[in-house]
Amino acid sequence: MKIAFVGKGGSGKTTLSSLFIRHLAATGAPVVAVDADINQHLGAALGLDETEAAGLPAMGEHLPLIKEHLRGTNPRIASTGTMIKTTPPGEGSRLLRVCEDNPVYDACARPVELDAGAVRLMVTGPFTEADLGVACYHSKTGAVELCLNHLVDGRDEYVVVDMTAGSDSFASGMFTRFDITFLVAEPTRKGVSVYRQYKEYARDFGVTLKVVGNKVQGPDDLDFLREEAGDDLLTTVGHSDWVRAMEKGRPPRFELLEEANRLALRTLRTAADATYESRDWERYTRQMVHFHLKNARSWGNERTGADLTAQVDPGFVLGETVAAPA
Repeated sequence: MKIAFVGKGGSGKTTLSSLFIRHLAATGAPVVAVDADINQHLGAALGLDETEAAGLPAMGEHLPLIKEHLRGTNPRIASTGTMIKTTPPGEGSRLLRVCEDNPVYDACARPVELDAGAVRLMVTGPFTEADLGVACYHSKTGAVELCLNHLVDGRDEYVVVDMTAGSDSFASGMFTRFDITFLVAEPTRKGVSVYRQYKEYARDFGVTLKVVGNKVQGPDDLDFLREEAGDDLLTTVGHSDWVRAMEKGRPPRFELLEEANRLALRTLRTAADATYESRDWERYTRQMVHFHLKNARSWGNERTGADLTAQVDPGFVLGETVAAPA
């Protein structure tokens, strides 16, 4: 299952995504964790120290390798130079699977050992001084989007992405790449404003959106979130001494997380797992193509000097049954 955590800055989305990743790993599920936020904090939330987190390989720095691997023998892609973040797979493309070894994982993923399991962690890389004035952060997340376009995941396999804050995800089609999106919201007017934006933008794309209330301290907070989010409110998380210790770099064993918060994490997994039966790979592929054509015509064709609309393979549908190229 492909799962996104979104929310305004400071809402706690990175903390909650890290807790969910720990929860999945503790059950023995295979997990690929991706930090796609401009503020790279997921590694630290998973227990890495500053040196370890800073040493993680940035996906953007390995974009040529990623493109070369994913291109495979696809005859519609003349060269890796014509691949952009929205390039869709077709016959001959190499696909990524959660439980495999491949050059992309070798270059960009690192194992993170947790006290109850292990996960693969990938990061976009931070926005650096060299980027100021010459690049936007979406150039960093392009590697993530390209990988998600070529990713095939099955039941009980998880890809958890900590997305950039706010509604920046809508600058591309990446917001449609997920089975479910968890929007982390504090019980404040600012906290729910991103929810309203996200729901409006996602309305026409069949995005499954659920709200996770965070920093909920009592009935008034809960009533506020219920009033603002209605049936989209899935669960809430309150104060956590475990999280406070984790933020100090001294997390207790994960099994000591408060039972109420463990129950909230189980609720998230149940909601994510429930979307498996309603997967629509044809719609998923159609939306992928939609955003590729949009990007090709607005800037991609001019930038690459090629007709990127020709990269679309009209007979190809991404799915679990697609065979790997010989």
